Amino acid sequence: MIYFLTGYDSAFEADQNCHSYLSSYDNQSGNYGCDHDTETHKWILYESNESKEPAKIIKKFRYKFL
Repeated sequence: MIYFLTGYDSAFEADQNCHSYLSSYDNQSGNYGCDHDTETHKWILYESNESKEPAKIIKKFRYKFL
């Protein structure tokens, strides 16, 4: 029940919110981005770095999937 009450109504809404948050970061270095995870039905805002470290997840935007 909680699943249907939380999250965005569509992948499009989750994508738009991810990119809205992305625009608030200084992304001149290109280290920030949004990516779609189809397994978990989430858009993910992340920060990557120049080294071989994994990207740091900043925020997840889950959407309802039927």
